[in-house]
Amino acid sequence: AGRLDHPNIVRIFDFGTDGDTPYLVQEFLAGQDLDHKIEDRQFLPYPERLLYLIQVARGLAYAHSQQVVHRDIKPANIRILDDGTAKIMDFGVAMLQNADTRLTRDGMAVGTAAYLSPEQVQGQATDGRTDIFSYGVLAYELLTGERPFERDSISATLFSILNDDPKPLTLPAHVCPESLRRLI
Repeated sequence: AGRLDHPNIVRIFDFGTDGDTPYLVQEFLAGQDLDHKIEDRQFLPYPERLLYLIQVARGLAYAHSQQVVHRDIKPANIRILDDGTAKIMDFGVAMLQNADTRLTRDGMAVGTAAYLSPEQVQGQATDGRTDIFSYGVLAYELLTGERPFERDSISATLFSILNDDPKPLTLPAHVCPESLRRLI
């Protein structure tokens, strides 16, 4: 993540370990995490939501072009700066695609349950498609205020990710055009 230089990705200045504890030193980002905007039910106009989604997609596309897979895309890892810029943060479980060494190994589920991709739930190898799945969950939540697979327990949520289609988006066309609905 330290080699990523993109306006929609937090800049990493240093990393290391203090004893057995790994750490990252990153730029300070004033603003609010996207999960707080969603949880607070703040009024976010549709164009603003779409702008956030576009910026996150651009950051992910750049990270993937550099062979970096984030593996924990969720609203809590997106900071909305005071000027409206969206930045992807927390590359703590990121990996280099096709790298021989990783802080976390395949076979380990990493990330947050409601946003895990099917391959993460099953402990399989991950790639950029993992982030795209989680991005779809984030987009669904940003537009509806609900997570598409979240259930009453972690195990039920994981089962739903593997077996259920999300509830169809039923937002009015002026809020979510059919083309965006199909994409999500």
